[in-house]
Amino acid sequence: MALTIAPAPLGIKAPDFALPATDGKTYRFADIAGKNGTVVVFICNHCPYVKGVIGRTVADAKTLAGEGIGFVAISSNDVAAYPEDSFPDMKVFAEKYGLPFPYLFDESQAVARAYDAVCTSDFFGISRDGLIEYRGRLDEGRKDAPASNVRRDLLEAMRTIVKTGKGPAEQIPSVGCSMKWKRAA
Repeated sequence: MALTIAPAPLGIKAPDFALPATDGKTYRFADIAGKNGTVVVFICNHCPYVKGVIGRTVADAKTLAGEGIGFVAISSNDVAAYPEDSFPDMKVFAEKYGLPFPYLFDESQAVARAYDAVCTSDFFGISRDGLIEYRGRLDEGRKDAPASNVRRDLLEAMRTIVKTGKGPAEQIPSVGCSMKWKRAA
C-alpha cells in the first residue's frame, strides 16, 4: 500500500550513524558526506516503489557524485517479518542493481527513527553544513518512469542546496511502502 509522508522539519542537523554495509565496511555519516552535500535515502529490497525508482536513483546518484554530493542508502525494515530485506539479500540487491553508493543495514532501526523515516524510498538532502534541507521524492514517477521532460526533484533540490545552502521552497513528499517497524517488546 502506498504511503505519502508529510513534510519534515528542515534546517536540523542530520543524525550521525555507524552502520555495516553490503561491501563489508562500516560507515559513519562523515564517511559518505560529499564536499557539497549528501543524500541519505531509506530503501529496502522488496518494495515495488523502490524497485520502480532504483534505476533512476542509481543514475541520479552518479550524477550527484560528479557534483561533489555523497550518497548512501539505508535499509531499516524488520527482517524477521520481511526476510527478503535481510542483510544477505541486501548484498544481492546491491549487486543486481549496481549500487554505486554504500547500502547500509540499520538492524536496530535507530537511524530510521532518528531521521523520522516513514517510507521506502524516503529521500533526505543534506547541506555541506550537515543540515537537512530537503525531504521529498526522487521525481514524479512512482513504480514507472515519468516522462523525460518532468522535474527531477531530488537532483534539482540538491543543486539548489549546493548553490544557496537551503532546499527548494516546494518539496513534494515521497510515496512508497511504509517502514516495517519491529513490534514493541
